[in-house]
Amino acid sequence: MGRVAILPALMIALAANVHGQVPPVSPLPAAAEPAQEPAPAQSRVFRSGASMVALNVTVLDGKRPVAGLGQQDFEVFEDGVQQSVRFFEAKAVPLDVILLLDSSSSMNDKMDVVHNAARGFMKMLREGDRGAVVSFADSVTVLQPLTFDAQAIETAINSTQARGSTSLYNAIYVSLKQFGRSASDAGEVRRQAIAVLSDGEDTASVVAFEDVMALARKTGVAVYTIALQSQFAALRSSGGKKYFSDAEYAMKSLAQETGAQSFFPGSVHELKGVYDVITDELAAQYSLGYSPSNGRSDGRYRRIVVRVATNPNYRPRTRTGYVAETPQMVNGKW
Repeated sequence: MGRVAILPALMIALAANVHGQVPPVSPLPAAAEPAQEPAPAQSRVFRSGASMVALNVTVLDGKRPVAGLGQQDFEVFEDGVQQSVRFFEAKAVPLDVILLLDSSSSMNDKMDVVHNAARGFMKMLREGDRGAVVSFADSVTVLQPLTFDAQAIETAINSTQARGSTSLYNAIYVSLKQFGRSASDAGEVRRQAIAVLSDGEDTASVVAFEDVMALARKTGVAVYTIALQSQFAALRSSGGKKYFSDAEYAMKSLAQETGAQSFFPGSVHELKGVYDVITDELAAQYSLGYSPSNGRSDGRYRRIVVRVATNPNYRPRTRTGYVAETPQMVNGKW
């Protein structure tokens, strides 16, 4: 992409450019999470061991999500070596959904439809699930940190107004830093997903796409990308074949790497259908966890493959791997 990897001083400058209810601080460690309100008393809590690798797995039969599978149906391989699945849950693991909305000036004539579709999408959150809202234009604004409050989420969505340029990569990077957890983080097990909507090329980020991808590989967050097509999209087609711009290719690659999907709707009026597809997929996901047989924290990328052993026609999808990092000490604790 022609950008130089971000230096630490520049990272601090980026963090200082994040507005909203989250105070501007130095970049958070990958395992850090902002303080949140306590979960409802009836919500179920799952906890993982210190070396547990958590996977969110979608199984497809054609284009339809498959429900009703059990732990015995799955096989997990890390770098070609089969792993022992120690955690499995089909429905009850709580979900965090972080909604990223492009509020650059090119979105001005689309905001009413975007607001309506986004409000409908976030209604999919169940008891125990949390939502957050982030807008991005010249800068990145955390309008609503993770919360159980549905009204607060709706208010944050309605507050977005179109102005300025597009800092798409900054927004994804900041959201992964702010809300993502380490790929093998100990503590409460929650599924996490980012849904990012944009209608154009990145024009204002100081973060390179390579830095976004590197961070995505360190976290367990699925990044669903939605790239609204402009009126000039047809000019990039030839003989029925679609040619992706650099930004579209980046959005597609990021979704694929994190086990999510990318969407390229031709009209803002298709947004509701896109959000419905994401909703159905998140509702049918399986949560798996395993302790790697290779226990070395050597900073290397570990490739993950999941199979449905009982039906080879099913196509499971999850993130392609993770980085085996050495745990960092936080406040005197590992």
